[in-house]
Amino acid sequence: AMRAALVGYSSSEEEEEEEGGRRGGGAQGPPRASAGRPRLPVPAGLPGDPEPEEAVSDDSSRHGGRVRGFPHERGSWATHVYLPCRVQEEFLELLELLVSRARTYVSSLAAMEEFHLSLSQCVVLRYHWIDPFVRSLKERLASFDRFFCVADQVKIYTNENKTRTFIGLEVSAGHFQLLELVSEVDRVLEEFGLPTFYKDPSFHISLAWCVGDLSGRLEGQCLRELQDIVDGFEDSALLLRVQWEQIRCKSGNKYFSFPLR
Repeated sequence: AMRAALVGYSSSEEEEEEEGGRRGGGAQGPPRASAGRPRLPVPAGLPGDPEPEEAVSDDSSRHGGRVRGFPHERGSWATHVYLPCRVQEEFLELLELLVSRARTYVSSLAAMEEFHLSLSQCVVLRYHWIDPFVRSLKERLASFDRFFCVADQVKIYTNENKTRTFIGLEVSAGHFQLLELVSEVDRVLEEFGLPTFYKDPSFHISLAWCVGDLSGRLEGQCLRELQDIVDGFEDSALLLRVQWEQIRCKSGNKYFSFPLR
């Protein structure tokens, strides 16, 4: 049986760059997000995306047509704080049903290969800030207990510059604990003069994405059909109840994990 655990995460030690970070950069992060309503976060970071380490030109054909949300500079590291989500095999069956239905409306949709819930926007850290940033996160997050969320409301998101559209599962229970986590992460971001998370965020797990703003095709009838699939899926209530066990920070090609108690 296929294990649907998170893929491709290795410890930060193994990922240490040779020559103390001579090569800056790291993966492109999610452009900041918004839909028609107040700014909705989109975890577009696709953690683990094979991105060119030092993309000298932004050749969008090299990363699925996606556009970098901020200029790439040597020594600046795209950084993202999120909750990694391990999924069961049944979840992948549900995902397959949802994506194949949604493709009848937007054929270019691609399913996510890993799943997460964002606690920060993608921000840019200087290389020498990474360690103090991670230490500060660790201190602030040390006292948090594990908790559950229910993510069962299908929603359509676009990123802020409308270059990508996402189908996500929005959290319907556990919102309060997520806000508490975000307020701690925000305080760390403020220490480093970085942008905080969105006000009134729509916490969600992205399931699929496509290039361009195709929200018009996915809203309405398509969205209702997707919600019906979720509501009717066997054991969906149990399946979409997620227990978070750790918080993760990805900076460039390094991963740092903070276990919840």
